[in-house]
Amino acid sequence: MSSISLRLPESLHKRVRELAKKEGISINQLINSALVEKVSALMTVEYLQERTKRGSLSRFERALSKVKDIEPRGQDRI
Repeated sequence: MSSISLRLPESLHKRVRELAKKEGISINQLINSALVEKVSALMTVEYLQERTKRGSLSRFERALSKVKDIEPRGQDRI
């Protein structure tokens, strides 16, 4: 495992300390979790952008044409 030195504004550090205490975890764990969430979100955006490039409107319309044209059930109606 590696380590980094992180400089935070005092107001952010205070808030992070409060949140970590409230959650019952260390500041390190809180920052790790937040970073994992952010990296995951960014990777998801990249993945979806790549998938979009491979998409095809004609293939989508072909797949959609195979769906039966029926009324939705009561609980599925908007």
